[in-house]
Amino acid sequence: VPEGRLSSYGEVAKSMGCPGYSRHVGKALGLGEAAVDEEGKFEGVQVPWWRILNSKGTISLHGDALKRQRRLLEAEGMEFSKSGAVKNF
Repeated sequence: VPEGRLSSYGEVAKSMGCPGYSRHVGKALGLGEAAVDEEGKFEGVQVPWWRILNSKGTISLHGDALKRQRRLLEAEGMEFSKSGAVKNF
């Protein structure tokens, strides 16, 4: 998912030919999130896990991980509504 764009777990699953496997995508990205640095780099490869949201356009993570994802999205110019959804998702 290129900078300035967002996707949902379901859209990623569908693009891989696995519609209905959004939870699997979330699990895989969650494993990657823990292994990447503050710039989103994992072993030298960019893994843009923070650009993937749930189908409502909100962050599914909690605590520090939620804050980290929101901070990364805001750094790319994304704006959030009061409800926590990314605007224009």
